[in-house]
Amino acid sequence: MTAIDDLLHRHAIGVDHGAPGVPTPVPSLHLAIVTCMDARIKVFDVFGLRHGEAHIMRNAGGVVTDDVIRSLAISQRKLETREVIVMQHTSCGLSLITEDEFKDELEKDTKLRPPWAIEAFREVKDSVRQSVERVRRSPFVPYRDHVRGFVYDVANAELTEVI
Repeated sequence: MTAIDDLLHRHAIGVDHGAPGVPTPVPSLHLAIVTCMDARIKVFDVFGLRHGEAHIMRNAGGVVTDDVIRSLAISQRKLETREVIVMQHTSCGLSLITEDEFKDELEKDTKLRPPWAIEAFREVKDSVRQSVERVRRSPFVPYRDHVRGFVYDVANAELTEVI
């Protein structure tokens, strides 16, 4: 049995009934959260979220990339979000690699160098600051007054605001 088959089985016997009580894609807290794809981060638990309260965007590192800006633009302009949380975390895989080393590895294996940035970083707080600044400076994201950044500690669940 594959991992996908296992998850399909879990879904079939599970308690997920969709979200019939949430009739709209507009999140009730008018909030978007950008965070990492790391499996240790249970975003709903971190913030005590319920169905329908926030848009959640995840990628490697929780970095604000062009695609995240695209999603935030849609979230704000068409689905009424007004606040943004950028939450990255300790012990992130992106802090263990470098931009050039990973691009070199990909180029060696594929004979093509990726045109996109890896967004590797050494200091997570600096990466959070940069991502928050990208949201604040984007002309495509109209509501930029309430953009805040945080570091989540995967070892103890501590959430620290980055100023």
